[in-house]
Amino acid sequence: MTALDINPLPPDVPTGEWHDGLLLGYRPMDDTHQEFVVLVKRLRTAPDDELQAVLDDFLAHIGRHFGEEEQWMSLDGYPAGDCHVEEHAAVMRSVLEVRDLVATGQRKVCRELAGALEEWFPLHATYMDPALAKWMVKRSTGGSPVVLRRKTSRAG
Repeated sequence: MTALDINPLPPDVPTGEWHDGLLLGYRPMDDTHQEFVVLVKRLRTAPDDELQAVLDDFLAHIGRHFGEEEQWMSLDGYPAGDCHVEEHAAVMRSVLEVRDLVATGQRKVCRELAGALEEWFPLHATYMDPALAKWMVKRSTGGSPVVLRRKTSRAG
C-alpha cells in the first residue's frame, strides 16, 4: 500500500484516540501530537466528498509537525536525530503517495493509511519522541519533563 512500515503494538496500548499515555511533558510537542491524533481520526471518518480537503489539512499539519521536531533536533547537536528524521520522511512519502491516489478517486487507500497511522503513532510517540521531549525540556529548564497521567479504572 504505502512506504509506511507498521510494527505491532502491545494489546493494551490504545490507538485512534488521544490519551494521557501519549503525554511527553513538553507542551509544544504534546499539543502537536494531540492535533495529529485528531486529524488522523478525521482521515478515517470524513465523508468521501471532504476527504481530499482533510488529507490536505493533514499534510499541512505533518509538514509543520515534522519540520518543528526536526528544527528542535538541529539545536545543539541532538544525538538521535537521523533515525527520527528518516521515520518522518517515510510517513511523508506515504501521505504524498496516498494524496495522489485519492486525487484519482481511490478513497479506500486513505482510510487504510489512517488505520496504519493510528497504529504507527503511539509507537513513534512512545519510543522516538520522549528523548526529544526530554532534550527540549532540559534545554529550556535544565530539568526533566514531568508528566501527570490520569489512572482509569478497568473494573467491569
